[in-house]
Amino acid sequence: MKNEIKIYVKVNAPIDKVWNLFTKPEHIVNWNSASDDWCCPKALNDLKPGGKFSWRMESRDGSMGFDFEGIYEEILEYEKIKYTLGDKREVEIVFNSEGDSTIISETFEAEEINSPEVQKSGWQAILNNFKKYVESLNKLKSIEFSIEINAPTDMVYDKMLGLSNIKTYEFWTSEFNPSSTYEGKWDKDSLIKFIGFDSNGKRAGMVSRIIENIPNKFISIQHIGILDDDQIITEGPAVDPWKGAFENYFFEYKNGSTFVTINTETSDDYLDYFNNTWPKALLKLKDICEA
Repeated sequence: MKNEIKIYVKVNAPIDKVWNLFTKPEHIVNWNSASDDWCCPKALNDLKPGGKFSWRMESRDGSMGFDFEGIYEEILEYEKIKYTLGDKREVEIVFNSEGDSTIISETFEAEEINSPEVQKSGWQAILNNFKKYVESLNKLKSIEFSIEINAPTDMVYDKMLGLSNIKTYEFWTSEFNPSSTYEGKWDKDSLIKFIGFDSNGKRAGMVSRIIENIPNKFISIQHIGILDDDQIITEGPAVDPWKGAFENYFFEYKNGSTFVTINTETSDDYLDYFNNTWPKALLKLKDICEA
């Protein structure tokens, strides 16, 4: 490499977790930005030698954007990633385990438009944002709930999501909020807003992304922010403790019944709430499916 710039960060998480969060598209979109006024709405990542990656970088107001793209040259799992950018500059990323922590070192060739100082600052900011994202997930705990419903899986799936009639979704989720509803679609990669009115009569709720949807089998939702009236908030103390948390729905048909399993991640602040509310909500879902 010529005109090398080196940066590094120490992440308080084991190397296998760091590797997965660094390389999987559903996580890249949550940390791949240098400042709060920029975001990464889409990431494609074919992690293999000769594979291509493409990460969309945009300002949150939509006024600017570009695709950060390249081709992988070398992949050593849990050890090293080497790729070449579209302008032929090379980048090498090395992962080193240090007990329960991981040190990430990045070396990249400088471009000629911006000063080396500006480039180093921007790349370091993204790496720092990755550290923040990973360590915030360390605070999350996974909890699971299941129920047997005496109904066909396609019916349970439809009523749970409110596909034919949104009121079936609103009925079982009223345990979480009496005014519960949603806006958006359940399609893979879609944004969806889970909405209700707070104690002051203001629209509030969660902003999430559908990571996967295999009809009648599996849905994976990742929570990325909160809704405050019509404003989407993805950073700050109200979001950071649980940002990136997954909520997964599993559907299994067995012996004439559908078994629904919910696996969700949450912070300590909401453990008691979910342990109390999810079983009640699933009983409501069972009631409308078996009626």
